[in-house]
Amino acid sequence: MKRRASGPVDDDDSRLFREAIGEVRQLDPVTPPPAAARPAPHPHMFEADEAAVPGELLNMAFDPALLEVGEELSYLRDGYPPKLLKQLKRGHFSVQDDLDLHQMNAAAAQASIIAFLAEARQHGWRCVLIVHGKGLRSRAAGPVLKGLTDRMLRRRDDVIAFASARPSQGGTGALVVLLKG
Repeated sequence: MKRRASGPVDDDDSRLFREAIGEVRQLDPVTPPPAAARPAPHPHMFEADEAAVPGELLNMAFDPALLEVGEELSYLRDGYPPKLLKQLKRGHFSVQDDLDLHQMNAAAAQASIIAFLAEARQHGWRCVLIVHGKGLRSRAAGPVLKGLTDRMLRRRDDVIAFASARPSQGGTGALVVLLKG
């Protein structure tokens, strides 16, 4: 059989096709079966982390009591009076919002700090609190999020000063941050 080059379909082609396939009947629409109910979410990793805490506390290579004493953080950008840092440490500034980094890994904490400080700038907040925790579950490496927060804030141009929070605000597990207005 010789093949014809494909081109526009004419009436003769349509008639031949209909004769070849026979009579056509339209099918009734079928409703899809209902989707199976999804199981409720279950925090497996959170439970595993919480279950591991007692064992990790027994195997710490550093003394958590030492974190409270002598582990205060403070920073004052060059060109600002030392009196400003003293006022910050004494609680002379009202905290306008806070960010809690508990249960975050370093990457999530870094992204959260960046977004939080952008939001603070957008709202015109001058004083914020960042709760990084004391690193009690960080093993021998020491407090990961505390060090990360310290390094990030020192590199930012919009940070004038920061200091460990007062005990009622989280003590050495949090920083009060003073931002440029």
